[in-house]
Amino acid sequence: MCNANQINKPLDGYYKMRQNGVAVVTALLLTTLAITIVASLFWQQQVQVRSIENQRMQLQKKWILRGAIDWARLILREDARHSTADYLGEPWSVKLESTRLDQYVEDGSTDARDSDATLSGQIVDAQASYNLNNLATNGKADPREIAAFSRLLTNLRLPGGLATAAANAVAQTQPKIAQASVPDSTGNNTGNMPGNSINSPASGATETNPTSSSSNTSVQFLRFTQVDDLLAVPGFTPDMLRILRSYVVVLPRNGGITPVNVNTASAEVISARIDGVSMGDAAQMIASRDTAFFATASDFTHRFSEKAKNIGPADVDIKTGFFVVNGKVKMNRSALDVSALVSRAIDGTTTVLWVREN
Repeated sequence: MCNANQINKPLDGYYKMRQNGVAVVTALLLTTLAITIVASLFWQQQVQVRSIENQRMQLQKKWILRGAIDWARLILREDARHSTADYLGEPWSVKLESTRLDQYVEDGSTDARDSDATLSGQIVDAQASYNLNNLATNGKADPREIAAFSRLLTNLRLPGGLATAAANAVAQTQPKIAQASVPDSTGNNTGNMPGNSINSPASGATETNPTSSSSNTSVQFLRFTQVDDLLAVPGFTPDMLRILRSYVVVLPRNGGITPVNVNTASAEVISARIDGVSMGDAAQMIASRDTAFFATASDFTHRFSEKAKNIGPADVDIKTGFFVVNGKVKMNRSALDVSALVSRAIDGTTTVLWVREN
């Protein structure tokens, strides 16, 4: 007969084999877990490194474009010193094609080898387009400007009736002139009486405060700052804006309306700006300026005396005070495209009014 020891020996071997199997499986699980943790750490590190690289490249691109904008401002200042008219044959209008940057800062040092960074851009005359802020003055729509914008929409085969809606929207964004009132000898307010000099803006009338909490103050809408704001006007669609972007612009008003530069404007804009000028007449004006640019405003009116008889005192000009600087930087796998509005004073001083990413 088998004793108990002989019976337990196979069982002990079985349990030992089972324990060894559990140990192997546990070891494999721990190894897999360790590999997973290490791989996750490496992945997180790679993501962080890539994020730092992207931030560095973004900063480099911004500095390159900032230098390009300063370079454009220098060109415009020099142009103001040597030229009395702005036309498309000047150096500022020459487009900068995609140009490779030989050196740029990378990894904290200047790398002399060929880089993957390229720069392209162009300076565009902003006054070659129609200024949407012309549509209203001191919170009131201007019928003459509505007619001009309506002609532009018609030239572009868009509904001309949208000009009135756009003018009303622009008027709502402008602060209105407050009518001051003074008591007369009987104690009554005479602020709205004709002939009262205090009603004149030049006599000290003030604009309403957009942030006033008075109950009788009307709602002040945000100002138009870009062409895309037309989407808030009923009737305008994204497809219309894609057409309009080449012909309209939003510029700050410095007193009167912003004139159109006839040396750089398109036929559609010239025909819209000057009442009575057809698209064919505008094409003739462009052909004439291509032969010899308009040196003065009187030069333009002299060449087209019949067509220029309806020109207002501030409708057209031959010199520009606003330019849009477009720049694009490509670096390795990313790109940055920006536009900047530059204002140029009579003495040539330039100011960057805004910079936007496209």
